Amino acid sequence: MPRPKQIFLSFDIEEFDVPLEYGHPIDMDEQFRVSKIGLDAILDLLDRLGIRATFFITAHFAQHHPASIARITQTHEVASHGFYHSQFDVADLGKSRQVLQQLSGQTVLGFRMARLQPVSEEAIAQAGYRYNSSLNPTWLPGRYNHLTKPRKPTWSGTVLTIPVSVTPLIRFPLFWLSFKNLPLGLYKLLSAWTLGCDRALNLYFHPWEFAPIQHYGLPGYLSRHGGAEMVERLEDYLIWLNKKAVFATFNTMIDV
Repeated sequence: MPRPKQIFLSFDIEEFDVPLEYGHPIDMDEQFRVSKIGLDAILDLLDRLGIRATFFITAHFAQHHPASIARITQTHEVASHGFYHSQFDVADLGKSRQVLQQLSGQTVLGFRMARLQPVSEEAIAQAGYRYNSSLNPTWLPGRYNHLTKPRKPTWSGTVLTIPVSVTPLIRFPLFWLSFKNLPLGLYKLLSAWTLGCDRALNLYFHPWEFAPIQHYGLPGYLSRHGGAEMVERLEDYLIWLNKKAVFATFNTMIDV
C-alpha cells in the first residue's frame, strides 16, 4: 500500500532585511516588527485550519521574541535558520541550535541556510543536525544553478537533504515567489502535478510576506499580495491542499 501523500509546510522566521538588498535602510526594530506582524497572522491561520508546520527560526529573532517561540512550540516544530539572517559564520550552526533548544524545549533536528545558500553537510552534522533543507534544485538567475541536484530527499552520512519542491521535468520552482506571482489556479495545477509524481511537497514562506510591505521600496514581484490578501491567498491554497494530502513536520522524516 503506497504511503499517504504529504505536505511539508515551513516558514523562515527571520529579520525583515529585504529592503537592505534594494538600498533602502530599515532599522532592526522595524525588521522585527514587520516579521512579528506576519508571524502572528500565520499562527492564527494555522490554528484556524488545524495544520502543523515547521518553523526555521533565526536565533536572533528567537532571543527577541521568546513569547512567539513559546506559542510556536505548542503545536509546531522548531528548526534553525542560523543565528542572523544577514550574516553567517560556521560557528552559528551550533550556537543557533543551542539557543533555539533552550528557548523551545525541543530537540532541534533541522537547518535551513538563509537565502538557501550552500552550507557544508559535514559542518551541519557536527553541529548535531539530522536534516538540511537548504537546496532549491532548480536554476534561479543570479542566485544558484542546481539543475543537476536531486529533486527528492537524499542521505549524506547522517544528514538528510530535503530539497524544496520543484516540478518534474522542467524543474519549475514552487517556492514563495511563484506562489506570490502566479495565478493561484496555475500554482495549484503545478502543485497537483508535483504531488502526484513525488507524493510530497516541500513548501516555504516568510512571515514578512503576510505583513503590509508595499511601502518599503520593494519591486512589485516581492510586495504584491501583502498583508491580509496574502493570508487569504494562503488559506485558500491550504484548504485545497488539505483535501489532497496530510500535513507533516520535517522531523517525522527522521528516525530518532
